[in-house]
Amino acid sequence: MLSKSQISFIKSLHQKKYRKENGLFLVEGIKSIKEFIQSNYKIETIFYNTEQYHLLPKLPANINLFEVNNAELSKISTLQTPQGFLAVVHTPETASVNLKTLKNQFTIVLDGVQDPGNMGTIIRTADWFGFKNIICSEDCVEAYNPKTVQATMGSLARVNIYYENLISVLGNTDIPIFGALLDGNSIYKVNWGTEGLIILGNEGNGITPEVIEKINKPVTIPRIGGAESLNVAVSAAIFCAEIVRVRN
Repeated sequence: MLSKSQISFIKSLHQKKYRKENGLFLVEGIKSIKEFIQSNYKIETIFYNTEQYHLLPKLPANINLFEVNNAELSKISTLQTPQGFLAVVHTPETASVNLKTLKNQFTIVLDGVQDPGNMGTIIRTADWFGFKNIICSEDCVEAYNPKTVQATMGSLARVNIYYENLISVLGNTDIPIFGALLDGNSIYKVNWGTEGLIILGNEGNGITPEVIEKINKPVTIPRIGGAESLNVAVSAAIFCAEIVRVRN
């Protein structure tokens, strides 16, 4: 049975402040938790509903297991309908991106993306297409936000996320900088080469003027119909798919 202090502590991890203070975040659902079990992430505790215990894989000895009932799980879950499992996972130690490791590959760069669902979908998309790294501006939504983690469906366990001062990063690399702009060249006619940083902007305001100045290869997804704009996660998927198609 969960104590009041345990419930209070886990519920505190719903908030960014306490996730940052404790270096912990939450993962829910057995599918996503399995992905983290198989990754380099360190899992502190898995809380499980007795009825679904049989779904758990064989676990390393250093992972704590704690049985809870439906009522207890509802108190600590971030979901309206809990999925039977909740894991408390250690946030990896933050490190600055090594620009040398981004050579000869393509990397997604996010400038001010705010919606956790969009962030999670972009991470999942990057994983699908084999993109290993995402660089985020410092004002992007947190990758360990519960809604973001949920939207990644476990892909967060395989994609490296960095939060950086984009002006500094972009000013210190000779990797081509592609930016999603309305007046850019069509993505279907661009010479992508063998490497690049693909910048996608904020849902409402696009890429900031300071970052636009760093772009040396403006590109656009040609508009055929009358829609004013594309969702940033959809744009990320189109860019990833086209780059992979051309490279293969």
